[in-house]
Amino acid sequence: MARRLRIEYPGALHHVINRGNYRRDLFDSVGAAEAFLVTLFQAADKFGWRVHAYVLMPNHFHLAVETPEPNLGEGMHWLQSSMATRFNRSRGERGHLFQGRYQALLIENVAALTRVVNYIHLNPVRAKIVPPEQVAGFRWSSLAALLKGPRPKSLTVQDWLRALGDWPDDALGHRAYTAYLKALAQDEAAWQREGLVGLAQGWAIGTLAWRRALAKEHAARALTAGLPRAERIELRQASWDASLSANLAKRGKTASDLTTKPKKQSWKIEMAGEIRQQTGAAIAWLAEHLQLGTANSLRGYLHQVKRANN
Repeated sequence: MARRLRIEYPGALHHVINRGNYRRDLFDSVGAAEAFLVTLFQAADKFGWRVHAYVLMPNHFHLAVETPEPNLGEGMHWLQSSMATRFNRSRGERGHLFQGRYQALLIENVAALTRVVNYIHLNPVRAKIVPPEQVAGFRWSSLAALLKGPRPKSLTVQDWLRALGDWPDDALGHRAYTAYLKALAQDEAAWQREGLVGLAQGWAIGTLAWRRALAKEHAARALTAGLPRAERIELRQASWDASLSANLAKRGKTASDLTTKPKKQSWKIEMAGEIRQQTGAAIAWLAEHLQLGTANSLRGYLHQVKRANN
């Protein structure tokens, strides 16, 4: 099976997730959790990562990691293989520790990072491991490291503290963030409003415009069979969206022009053909987004154009 491709670039932010093999508990003892954190921050030091947040759940982990150099894949390979070796040696076991390759969602900027950090710190509440008012008491998270220590040197929090509340990276700022997070933990309706739902799904976390631009930039390398189906579909559609926007702009049109009557207009049919040639966009997708009726109707229109040009 083809391996999942990664989009990496200097300074990229990633939401990294992986589970125990067969969903087994990874962190079923203090020793296992401590060993993972030691290995994580050894990896951070070795590869120059900035770790913005982490949480260790019973059978999986979440990390928010910044890579000044594009080395997430190399670093995660070292982290997971080193952890597996240490885990198996300590228990006299053999075999895979993690559930295949990790999941890594790109994060657009610090604004999106703040959502990921809150999502990570709220995971024990979401999983009902701790009640909302005790979110800061969960031992295996970066929040606990801030409040109680020890704090590794590569655990970097000043960017998102400043973005969330202009709080300083000191005891006063950490307490202010904790109070904010406790209030957020007790208001589940706010999770949806604040965009703290679904941050472990897809391939990127950020604005639609950014995801479209990123998909277009990396299309030649990323839109291949090496990606899982769900991520491949989303990346392809982001590329189609980007091409649609570019073709509208080229013609001096806007999305509202696509809704004008009649549905069958020569410029829309011409544009559908160009987008399909540029990106391989699906006929059904083009028919829907260009307001050209059914997929069969659009096939007929494109066939007529092709015959007229031959």
